[in-house]
Amino acid sequence: MTNNPIHHRHIKTALTIRLVEEKFLQLFSEGKLNGTVHTCVGQEFSALAFAGQLKKKDFVFSNHRCHGHYIAFTDDVRGLLAELLGKETGTCGGIGSSQHLCNNNFFSNGIQGGIVPVAAGYALGNKLKKNGAIGLVYIGDGTLGEGALYETMNIISKWEIPLLIVCENNFYAQSTAQQVNLAGDIESRAAAFGINTYKGYTSSPEELLSKAEEVISYVRDECKPAFFLVETYRLNPHSKGDDDRDPAEIEKFRNNDYLEIFQKTNPVYYNQYQTEITNEIDVLLSDIFNDSDLALDKYYSPKVPVENADWMALDPIGKRQVELLNTFFKDKMVADELTVFIGEDILSPYGGAFKVAKDLSFIAPERTFSTPISESAIMGISNGLALNGFKPFAEIMFGDFITLAFDQIVNHASKFYHMFNKKVSCPVVVRTPMGGRRGYGPTHSQTLDKFLIGIDNVKTVALNTFFDPAVLYHSISSEIHPVIVIENKIDYGKKILNHQSPNYYYERTDDLYPVVRVRPILSKPTLTIVSYGGMADLINTILNDIFVETDLKPELIIPSLISEMPVHLIADSLEESGKLLFVEEGSASGGIGAELAAQVAEYTDFKYVFRRIAALPVPVPSVKSLENLVIPDKNRIIQEIKYYFT
Repeated sequence: MTNNPIHHRHIKTALTIRLVEEKFLQLFSEGKLNGTVHTCVGQEFSALAFAGQLKKKDFVFSNHRCHGHYIAFTDDVRGLLAELLGKETGTCGGIGSSQHLCNNNFFSNGIQGGIVPVAAGYALGNKLKKNGAIGLVYIGDGTLGEGALYETMNIISKWEIPLLIVCENNFYAQSTAQQVNLAGDIESRAAAFGINTYKGYTSSPEELLSKAEEVISYVRDECKPAFFLVETYRLNPHSKGDDDRDPAEIEKFRNNDYLEIFQKTNPVYYNQYQTEITNEIDVLLSDIFNDSDLALDKYYSPKVPVENADWMALDPIGKRQVELLNTFFKDKMVADELTVFIGEDILSPYGGAFKVAKDLSFIAPERTFSTPISESAIMGISNGLALNGFKPFAEIMFGDFITLAFDQIVNHASKFYHMFNKKVSCPVVVRTPMGGRRGYGPTHSQTLDKFLIGIDNVKTVALNTFFDPAVLYHSISSEIHPVIVIENKIDYGKKILNHQSPNYYYERTDDLYPVVRVRPILSKPTLTIVSYGGMADLINTILNDIFVETDLKPELIIPSLISEMPVHLIADSLEESGKLLFVEEGSASGGIGAELAAQVAEYTDFKYVFRRIAALPVPVPSVKSLENLVIPDKNRIIQEIKYYFT
């Protein structure tokens, strides 16, 4: 430990953090607090040195062990106490509790590693705004096993993003000792990406404060990232449970803890501070216990369904879908300085695998980011940009790869708004080409839509070739919540409404996310078919074949917003047809058709015949003859309609 004196205000703040956390453990033992509590007892000076020395315009992203960081940055002890006690006056209304806090540029989430790309995106947003603010993200040594961290370190180094990564190394990942699961040198990991690295110790707080001030200035002045390794030790268990560490080891570190030493060497000051802080906490708690819990209607407001539809005629457009998409994004990048386009291999002249991004990097080079193969980081950085007020459009090159970004969608983008009690929104847009019929084989031809439609607070939209996709993208651009957009690979090259079957009327609703209807002109339908995307285009071309082969008169309904099916419109059609068929390109088990069947059954009280046609439950093969057998084609669709409905 350094012999240099440390200012007593730092000691009081560190002691405040410790006493607040000890109070949490006491409240838990008394049954007054539930959930989990990960204390940072022994690590307090890491919070002071970094979060405590930032400017208020800067930001902090923290993890599950975040109380000290929160107090050091916000000085909001009351909000933290009320949050863990589940009160409406808590920083997030009691929703997030110990691990999920948001207040005045402070954010925390309990998912290891995932906060790092989000923090990088937020810092990138500050760089684009040129506001001089920097960012800090805290990780633990256990996070060093997460791939998202290394994806992000590569990008922040290449793009010179002003983000400081502070690794609090307490030598344990929950109960696992570091020597069991960590190879190599920690600092060398960051240095390998060309990131300046630093090191300090919480047992020497004066030196740590000085070095932290130095690295913060470096990140701000040079607008570059840095990595700081803080060697520390937590004196309490991982959470509130058992502690399997050697008691002698814990005692060794306790004897070297600065606050423990200060208590022995300066008992008068220590006791004075302890009494003052404890009294302040008790006064706050006596007030907080009288606060009310958050009411459900303030947390969740159910949507009121809109069942009346105004229809408008559809007309052909002599342009391919991909041309219209490219035109939309070029116009959007020019018109809106908060629009960002990010993805792999999107720089022009190449312009992306399917050319949606053609010329964007010429038009707005400072807001067109071509990334490494790093789907998790792409999505996380986009989340951070969205939290910072931008409208990011993240392109995942193939829909198959969206699984690599799933954590960022499910555990971050979809949760921020409600988890942080509506203090922030995350209007990120994820675009991806999906589907087969191009011979790309098992890992580039999947239809994974069914895994995407059930993510809470995320809209899933599927483009089609019946109207200009810009109609949908204008609606998507106004969303304040995340949107996933599925763009069928086959549809890219097709002109809008290029095929119109005779004796059918083509129309769509005037909603934000229009529903297309292709209905017989002269007679009532005797079969209602629901489909979307590329499969809907195929069915459109065989409507007359279906009639000739089966004597059924099909009406085709094509939703755009596939995460919220237009059940009322489908039910209206069923009143006439009495038969419902859903056709999807993905496999049937747990699929979109199953969800539609459940919704229609609830809406109509099980009155109608329902069948679904879907892909076989095997990977999509490359060979064309087999691909046509696995994915529903014209012959199979007609044959199954005959079998099921005639």
